[in-house]
This record gives sequence, structure tokens and C-alpha cells, in this order.
Amino acid sequence: MHISLAPEILFHIGAFPVTNTILVSTAITLGLTTIAFAISSRLSWKPNALQNAAEALCEAIVNFIDSITENRKQSLQFFPLVVTIFIFVALSNLVEIVPGLGTIGFLEKIHGKEVIVPFLRSSSADLNATLAIALFAVGGIQFFGIFALGLIPYGKKFFFPPWEKPYVVGTFIGLLELVAEGAKIVSFSFRLFGNIFAGEVLLGVMLFLLPVLAPLPFLGLEIFVGIIQAVVFSMLTLVFLKVATAHH
Repeated sequence: MHISLAPEILFHIGAFPVTNTILVSTAITLGLTTIAFAISSRLSWKPNALQNAAEALCEAIVNFIDSITENRKQSLQFFPLVVTIFIFVALSNLVEIVPGLGTIGFLEKIHGKEVIVPFLRSSSADLNATLAIALFAVGGIQFFGIFALGLIPYGKKFFFPPWEKPYVVGTFIGLLELVAEGAKIVSFSFRLFGNIFAGEVLLGVMLFLLPVLAPLPFLGLEIFVGIIQAVVFSMLTLVFLKVATAHH
């Protein structure tokens, strides 16, 4: 098994390289889109047991978001972004424990040794993918901040005029806020990538050393870590959304 920091390129579409992580993220996206359309086409004013369960789950999630926003209107606005991030990140993380993932592929010579280049790999173990999710989350935070406060009031959080109170101090704090927004992208992407890539390495080492029973506890650990990372990512997004839309 070959584990590298960069995703492995499987083939090219023109000049565009298609990696194993792109295949996984595309499959997850298409799968979620198909499920969403299938569910929406079967919604009824007289719900069956499955629809009742789904509505109860959604209501419970909205109530949880309410405990942070303390505003039902905001909770309903934030719900699609936060829940979409959670589901996508959770599935991307848990893909790494699927049997055969990372071990089924084609042989390739690297540094004179034949190694297996896997056909599929967790998209969260690709820094490009986690960076894209981070940009999407932070972009959503900026959008909701501008939508709630207006472009000029929201922009003053980062570019405060030095001739207005508290004068230069306000300008300096605004620049710090701007740097903090950039730091969110870095922390979001590297935290998720680091945890999932480390899990891949750990599972690969354990499968190599003790391939039968020893990896089982670590598989359970990776399930736990994958879910926790999805929760952390989505909850931080929710908190930052609340902060971005606050007037003070």
C-alpha cells in the first residue's frame, strides 16, 4: 500500500488530472444529490413513518442550532449550510474505513519499488478537498454577514476608518479581524486534513504489521474521529456564522 501526501492521479481528461480523491468526492456529491431529489419527490402532506422520522431529525437539529443562535429565523437560514458541511465531511471521513479502499488499485513503480496506487481514497485526506470545503464555509460566513448587516457595516469590521472612534485602535483591530478570517481557512483545512491523513497512515501501518485482528480497535477509533471532525467543522462554522451576523 502506498500512502502519499498528494492524491494519486488515475487519468487525465484533457489537461485536467483526475485523482482518486476526486472520484470519491464526486461519488459522494452525486449520491447525496440523488438521495435529496428522491426524498423531495416523495414528500407528502400525509407523511409515512420514514418522512416522520426525517422531519423529527431535522426538527431536533434545528432546535440544537437554536441553542447557539437563539434565533429561529437564523437557525433556518444556517441549517442548509451547516448540515450540508456535516454530512459531506462525515461521509468523506468515513470512506477511509470501507473495505478495499486504499488497498485495491494498480501497481506502479515508485523509487524502484512496486507499490499499489489505490483507485479510491478518502477525499478528506486530500488538502485540496479540505481547502475547498474551508473556502466554501468561510465564503458562506462572509455572505451571511453581509446579508445580515449590509456591505458597508460588515466591511467596517475589517477596514475601519482611522479618523473615527476609536481611531487608529479600531483600524488595527479591523486588520486583526481580517487576518483572523484568513486563519479560519488555514485552521479548517489543515485540522481536517491532518486528522484524516494521520488515520490513513495509522491504519496502513497496522494492516501491514498485524493484518488480522489488530486493526479492528483502530477502525473504531477512526469512525469516532471521523464523526468528531465533522461535528467540529460544522459547529465552528455555525459559531462563526453567529459571530459574523452579530451587530456588535
